[in-house]
This record gives sequence, structure tokens and C-alpha cells, in this order.
Amino acid sequence: MIMKISRKLFALIAIYALSLISLNGCTKVYYDAMEKAGVHKRDILVDRVEGARDSQKQAQEQFKSALERFESIVQIRDTDLKKAYETLNAEHEDCRNAAQRVSAKIDKVESVADALFEEWRKELDLYENREMKKSSGEKLDATRLQYRKMLVKMKRAEKSMAPVLAAFRDNVLFLKHNLNAQAIGSLKSEFSVLQDKIDGLIRRMNDSIESSDRFIRDFRK
Repeated sequence: MIMKISRKLFALIAIYALSLISLNGCTKVYYDAMEKAGVHKRDILVDRVEGARDSQKQAQEQFKSALERFESIVQIRDTDLKKAYETLNAEHEDCRNAAQRVSAKIDKVESVADALFEEWRKELDLYENREMKKSSGEKLDATRLQYRKMLVKMKRAEKSMAPVLAAFRDNVLFLKHNLNAQAIGSLKSEFSVLQDKIDGLIRRMNDSIESSDRFIRDFRK
């Protein structure tokens, strides 16, 4: 029991320490060290796909929250304009940070996937058994195809955040420099545009999240 706890603690410490190495760009050293600690690239890939999926879920909630705040501000009469600006600016910053987290998570998925598939491809040459080599090669092709489909959807959802953030920023800046009733009137007319953009973003993220769940499920079989 003590040995099991010690190994688990060692693995956790190793993961934390080696993650710092990964952040510094020494990805090969990181993957090699993780392999020695019993954590393989396929395990890291699943973990990172889950992380990217979860970051998209969190971003969804943040963009929904921002839209709700935006709507509440433009619908209320006699809005405190300075407070309205501060609220919308804070929501915009939270959305921007959420978008950056999504992008960072997707980059991490790509990094380990590239390393995994390259390793898998090279190791096909080590087989002596032709049937095993053929089977493994087919599995590699199928897995890589499913991964690419998932990545396309991730990238599409990621790309959808940029126009939403741009529209949101424009409205925040306009309010900042026009703290008057006319500014609120202008924001009202922009609300439906922003709503359409966010609705489209949510749909693409849902598609990406579902694709991630399928990839994880199939990859673990």
C-alpha cells in the first residue's frame, strides 16, 4: 500500500515538474520523461483533448453570460452608463481570456498528437509480423483521420470566437467614449448582431465538443 501511494505521489510530482519543462518548449524531453514515469503519449492526448473540450464548455458559458449582461444593460432604462461600461468591459476581458485558454489547449492537443502519430508511424517499421503491421497501420490511419476531423471542428469553433470578440470590443469602446443615452440606443441595435454571432459560436462549439467526446470514447477502446 505504501509502495502504491509512493508511486502515485512520484507520478504527480513528475507530471507537475515536467509540465514546466513542456512550457519551456522542450517537448521531446517532456514526452520522454513522462514515458519513463508510465504516462504515454496516448494518455496525454486523451487528457489534453478533454482539457480542450472543457475549456470550450467554459468559454460557452462565459460568452452566454456576456450576452445576458449586454442584453440587461441595453434593456434597462436610466442605466448607470459608467457602471454599464465597466460591466461590459469586464465581460469582454473574461471572454478574451476564455478564448485564449481555448487556443492554448488546442495548441497542446496538436503538439502531442503530432508526436504520437509520428512515433506510431516510425514504429510500424519495427514489426516482423506482417499482419500485425498491417492492422496497426490501418488503426493509425483511422485514428489520424478521426483526429483530423475533430481538430477541424475545434479550429472552426476557435476561429468563431474572433468576430464575436471584435464585435464585443467595438461596442465596449463605443460605450466608453459615448457615455450617453444615444450610446445605449446604438448598442440596442447591435444586440441582435452580437446575439447571432454568439449563437453561431455556441453551435460550432457544441459540434466540436461532441466530436471530442466521440474521439475520446473511440480512442479508449
